[in-house]
Amino acid sequence: MTQITGFLPLLGDAPRALVLGSMPGEASLAQQQYYGHARNAFWPIMGELFDAGPEQPYAQRCEQLVVAGVAVWDVLATCCRVGSLDAAINLSSANTNDLASLLGACPDITHIYFNGRMAESIYRRRLLPEIQTLHPWLIYAVLPSSSPAMAGLDFAAKLERWRCIAVALGKN
Repeated sequence: MTQITGFLPLLGDAPRALVLGSMPGEASLAQQQYYGHARNAFWPIMGELFDAGPEQPYAQRCEQLVVAGVAVWDVLATCCRVGSLDAAINLSSANTNDLASLLGACPDITHIYFNGRMAESIYRRRLLPEIQTLHPWLIYAVLPSSSPAMAGLDFAAKLERWRCIAVALGKN
């Protein structure tokens, strides 16, 4: 099993909401783009909420998000994983990103949204105690994974659950 490395955060000047995934999948890593799998619902959802849809070039989508106040990163910086599924992450090999420093540098972030349960689980186990001490005002929400592997909800249901980000930012 080889060690994989995630991306730098997608971060504007004054983000107010942070979306945290676990670790980019194989398609994302190959493209060097967040949520690069063609069937991942993340960009279609961001298109509905912030006009950052997959029909736009990647750089333009990212710009739309940061202008809206949305930052994107992953809980994990590195890990060993075969394939793309969160369930395949070897947690004993996993290293977390320095979210405490990011939150210290971005004091306007008030909401953290987890893209799926694995991101939330790792965050709560490995990062929450320190971050909660430093940033006790943060509001958390676990959203249904935008991954195509999360087939239990259709796009409309996922979109409705993700709409809370736009509401928190005063966009809807």
